Amino acid sequence: MKVAVAYTEPGRKSWLHVEVPEDASVQQAIEVSGILGIHPAIDLASQRVGVFGKAVKLDAPLRAGDRVEIYRPIVCDPLTVKRRPGFELSDDE
Repeated sequence: MKVAVAYTEPGRKSWLHVEVPEDASVQQAIEVSGILGIHPAIDLASQRVGVFGKAVKLDAPLRAGDRVEIYRPIVCDPLTVKRRPGFELSDDE
């Protein structure tokens, strides 16, 4: 079955389509895609993964057409971003 594996980092994006067995897991799709060689900074032991924006475990089963996503760690506290100088909210937010 065909699935996609996606990862992005500043200035570099990867969206890879791969063929995996019907019983493939998220981790198997990531390994088959070769994305770990393209983005050596990926650490599956510490980074979260998901399918179509929903966090899943590496052993989660896949269905045809799924998009596996590897998430980068958050580097700033989202609750303090609004407090940084230069960040303005509009009246709509």
